[in-house]
Amino acid sequence: MLPATRRAWPRAAWSITAVGWGANQFSPLLGAYRREMGLSAATVTGLFAIYVLGLVPGLLLGGPGADRYGRRPVVLGAVALSVLATGALLLGEVGVPWLGVGRFASGFAMGAVLAAGSAWVKELSHPPHDDTAEGTGARRASLFLSAGFGIGGLVAALIAQWAPLDVAYLPHLVLSAVALVAALKVPETAPRAQPGKRVTGIRDPRFRRMVVPVAPWVFAAPATGFAVLPSLVESRLGGAETVFAGAAIAVVLGAGLLIQPVGRRLAARAILLPALIGLAAVGTGMLLGLAAAVSAQPVVALLADAALGCGYGLCVTFGLTEIARIAPPEGLARLASVWWALTYVGFCAPYVFALLTQVTTPPVILGCAAALAFLTGAGVALRHRTAPS
Repeated sequence: MLPATRRAWPRAAWSITAVGWGANQFSPLLGAYRREMGLSAATVTGLFAIYVLGLVPGLLLGGPGADRYGRRPVVLGAVALSVLATGALLLGEVGVPWLGVGRFASGFAMGAVLAAGSAWVKELSHPPHDDTAEGTGARRASLFLSAGFGIGGLVAALIAQWAPLDVAYLPHLVLSAVALVAALKVPETAPRAQPGKRVTGIRDPRFRRMVVPVAPWVFAAPATGFAVLPSLVESRLGGAETVFAGAAIAVVLGAGLLIQPVGRRLAARAILLPALIGLAAVGTGMLLGLAAAVSAQPVVALLADAALGCGYGLCVTFGLTEIARIAPPEGLARLASVWWALTYVGFCAPYVFALLTQVTTPPVILGCAAALAFLTGAGVALRHRTAPS
């Protein structure tokens, strides 16, 4: 008979959703801020990038902190910081620095909750708290993260299209309050640390050969889908740029959410299948993005978003499942923090895209990105086949 904590994992997972909502609610509002406050392209790009600058220290401190002090204090602290970040964004119309503070803080909160929250949900999904199959906890964490990213961006965009920007942030404050209350009584699951032992699994050949090459594509795909493609078709949007930006986020992350059960079935057939099919989907999405750039058709851009979202969902499921297999219990959050840090390298894709447009055209950039995704898949498959048993 399972203990009463069997259903504790959703109360922990809502914290991931709340912080993910707070992290992505700003993205579809960039265009609105640019128009209303007269921000330059460099300022808008900087506000997008400063999120990553906050995320890196959040990951580096959150993962080891969760292994040392426990999952619950790190996750609760991240949700509280996410609320403060939204408070800073609410002051954004007073001055641009407040937007920078809010973005940095939301990135730090996201970094902390990625490692600690995914480890917490994973441990709550298996004995002695639950009796689900291997890999279920990783998929649950991924689903709740994708839901927060996708729904948060869509809701913020819909509100901002017809209401003041400040109103778009209110749903996150409500969700965060609910998540904090729900998580307060969730049991701690971090294993007791062993003095002097710092084993994470980072030296495992599976991590280096298969997980590391796939990681940057996890966020390069959605970042391209909702931060690059809308700008390539905005001439056909007729004043609905904010709604389309929210729809792009919803399509990317909705597809990522819906494809993850397929990832589970693929993983049951072969460990590497979710990664290989995910990278093929990313490459296909980039090619469709190329077609959208040439035709300036919003519908084609949304099709590209759907393919990129499928690639994101399969790659993130593969990564979380693999690190759960590789890492020892006392090093799970640390390895998760390293993996998430590698995934967020891909979040720089829009910045790289902007730099490359100074020397070539968007279709050429997207075509090269597609070729690189396909080559990554081929390289991972080859390294897996030639790896020693």
